[in-house]
Amino acid sequence: MIVSKNISFLKLMKWSGHHLIWLFFFVGIVSFLYSRDILVIRIPWLPISVIGTAVAFYVGFKNSQSYDRLWEARKIWGSIVNYSRIWGIYVDGYITNIFTDRHYSDAEIHTIKKRLIYRQLAWTYTHRSQLLMPAEWEHVSQKGHMARTAKKYQKEFGIGLLDDGITENEIETYLPENERHRLIYMSNTATQIINEQSRDLTDLREQGLIDDFRHMEMEKMLGNLLEAQGKNERIKNFPFPR
Repeated sequence: MIVSKNISFLKLMKWSGHHLIWLFFFVGIVSFLYSRDILVIRIPWLPISVIGTAVAFYVGFKNSQSYDRLWEARKIWGSIVNYSRIWGIYVDGYITNIFTDRHYSDAEIHTIKKRLIYRQLAWTYTHRSQLLMPAEWEHVSQKGHMARTAKKYQKEFGIGLLDDGITENEIETYLPENERHRLIYMSNTATQIINEQSRDLTDLREQGLIDDFRHMEMEKMLGNLLEAQGKNERIKNFPFPR
């Protein structure tokens, strides 16, 4: 998306210069052929005006739908940020010794909280990585100039950092080794991480570290995260018509 007020000439040439070059030669050849009466085609103005009106409607519709998809994705990602913050508050405030039969030390409770928070961070990076995987209809999956341009934009503007290695490094940091090896090769690792959180909450309920109400509230938050993940996957996996 262009957020600046103006587009510089250099940026315009960088994005569209190759089109300007071949269009210049194409229009020049057609004009030359017309001037020499080699190419004689008469097109009335009425069809051109009708086609122009249709193209205007099409471009307006395409821009509107593109922005709707962008805005929906932005709202979903914003909800993930909010849910993650609420999850951190729940973990910090709900897991206590109030309902336990035996007293857990501060170090033990801190370890449990750290595990739940770190797993949420791992889910965020994993979900990000899954969304960045190119689909068959995306430009980066095509051949020729379109694919090269898409990869160039990815590298220069940060749209899909597929080779930055961030996800792999962060997952290694935030997930235990045994858990990481068990979940990383599943078809939808992000979903399995949320499921792992749910199992952990069940164990904490059995230990008395959370009561029924807190267990239900935290499970509801996991459901919200899965819902947001599903919405992102719907946008990712359904192609926008060309």
